[in-house]
Amino acid sequence: MKRILLTATAFFLILGLSAVGFAQNRAFDNPVLAGDRPDPTVVKIGKYYYASATSNEWAPLFPIFKSTDLVNWELVNYIFPAGAPDWAKNNFWAPELSYDAEQKKIYAYYTARDKESNRLSVAVASADSPESQFTDHGPLVAQEYGSIDAFETRDENGQLYVLWKEDGNSKGQKTPIWAQEVNENRTELIGEKHELFRNDQPWEGGLVEGVAIFQKNGYFYATYSARGCCEISCDYVTGVARSKTLLGPWEKYDMNPVLKDNENWKCAGHGTVVEKDGDFWMLYHAYNTEGSVYVGRQGVLEKIEWTADGWPILANNAGYERSKASLEFTDNFKKRLDPVWQWRVTQDIQYETGKAGLQLQASTENEMLGTLLVQGTKSLDYHYEATVIPDEKAAAGLAVIGGANNGFGAPPAGMGISVKGNQLILWETINQETREIATQTIPDSKEVKLILSMKDGYKMTTSAIVDGRAIQVGEEQDVKHLVPWGMGFRLGLVAKGGTDSYAHFKEVRIY
Repeated sequence: MKRILLTATAFFLILGLSAVGFAQNRAFDNPVLAGDRPDPTVVKIGKYYYASATSNEWAPLFPIFKSTDLVNWELVNYIFPAGAPDWAKNNFWAPELSYDAEQKKIYAYYTARDKESNRLSVAVASADSPESQFTDHGPLVAQEYGSIDAFETRDENGQLYVLWKEDGNSKGQKTPIWAQEVNENRTELIGEKHELFRNDQPWEGGLVEGVAIFQKNGYFYATYSARGCCEISCDYVTGVARSKTLLGPWEKYDMNPVLKDNENWKCAGHGTVVEKDGDFWMLYHAYNTEGSVYVGRQGVLEKIEWTADGWPILANNAGYERSKASLEFTDNFKKRLDPVWQWRVTQDIQYETGKAGLQLQASTENEMLGTLLVQGTKSLDYHYEATVIPDEKAAAGLAVIGGANNGFGAPPAGMGISVKGNQLILWETINQETREIATQTIPDSKEVKLILSMKDGYKMTTSAIVDGRAIQVGEEQDVKHLVPWGMGFRLGLVAKGGTDSYAHFKEVRIY
């Protein structure tokens, strides 16, 4: 048996980008990073651009993509390909890439929750290049209310600083953006921390976060987000501030927010600005108004324009290209596991691939869901099929995986269809409790095709084909309540049973 360790040799994400004038109705097609890619970061190193995004609770953690033109992207690495660092347990958010040209090293800041203190912490890892192995250096700061959303920059004198948000909104408090000097090895904060600004204007609501710094015209500019990032009720927006010196005083633009909802995208924010051919571009996340929270926060790219008095603004005219929601996918597992598959960061998954397909070791982990092998969705309407070999000991199934209670680091929950022996079962598992919604007895068969169909992102029907006969299992189910906080749905293969048993999948198809 093999432990899943996905290498980054494999697949490509294509970013569609044709830069036309600000006056055009649509500057370019979006999303540039389709699917659930929150809190995107991008940095330029030589002739290449590198990007990453939040992983939440799904390993491998923090993908790294590479491009020569901000158009065509290839997945080349993960910051933590084997799973979580020893000190961290969940909430793997907001990676921020920074390159030190003098050291010729890449640094990756990220947020995670400490196992011992249970605090959200800002941590950092480093590598000789974005495509080599990263070494984790652990947390830099973990305040009582939590510390998140790091960003590295140098001040006007060349001194190195880390910026972050104090997560006061989690306790009903304000959310200062702090800056503190860090040593050149990025292993320790030094000196005193300095507050740059906080949420003190009505439009900002309960928080400011996701700060990113760039420089032009003798100013430091900070893009930052405000209000609520996630869930159906989100109202996220983005503002900008500027200062002649890093530590301030900072002036907020009096026409904020500069990025807000349009007909295609809502709740836009938490991005990074990068320069290309003399222009600045912002890569940020947003919910598509069509896909909403069921798909997740997708990567959107927009060109920065400038006011006559030197403020960076955005056109708020990002379009939506439906073809980027394609879910065409087939895997027969004959050679290896496709790198698109993910697993719960807390689980050590065992599997075999080969001519017979995938044999996935069963368990009752993941809050009694069992072993999960998942991928994200890009669409609201899709069919998810798996051909399985029934077994008396392990239940093999398909499921929509979300979260229980929609909270921080919430345990997984899901609804799906499984086959065990001669029983088809439509089930739901939440908070370690499974209820059987419907069951169907079938003839003994060498293989069964399970089918999960989704409409409008949340209306799920389940069926099976046994010996050429179609069998519907249960009625249409509403899965809105399973939408996880801060994530889109995952489509999962499920293996539930004792660890001495295996679920056998011959082929999976999504369309």
